[in-house]
Amino acid sequence: MPWEEFKQLLSGISPETPLGRIVSIRSEDDKDILKHYTPEQKRIRSEWQKRIARNKAPEDTEKILETMKNAFIAMAGRR
Repeated sequence: MPWEEFKQLLSGISPETPLGRIVSIRSEDDKDILKHYTPEQKRIRSEWQKRIARNKAPEDTEKILETMKNAFIAMAGRR
C-alpha cells in the first residue's frame, strides 16, 4: 500500500478504536485536558514526545534556540 493511501486511511480512524485513542493522546495540546490525563495517558504522551525530540535534526534545534535567544534579547530591550 502506498504511503499516501495509508495516511488517508489513518486520518479517518475513529477515536473509539485503540489506535485512535493513542493518536488522540499523542496529539492533545489542550492544557485543561492534559492535566486530567491518567498516569497511563501521560506515559503514552511522554514516550511519544521523547521519540519526536530524539528524531529532531540538530539544525532544527539550533533554529529554535536562536529564535528564543532573539526573543529574550528583544524583551530585554523593551523596558
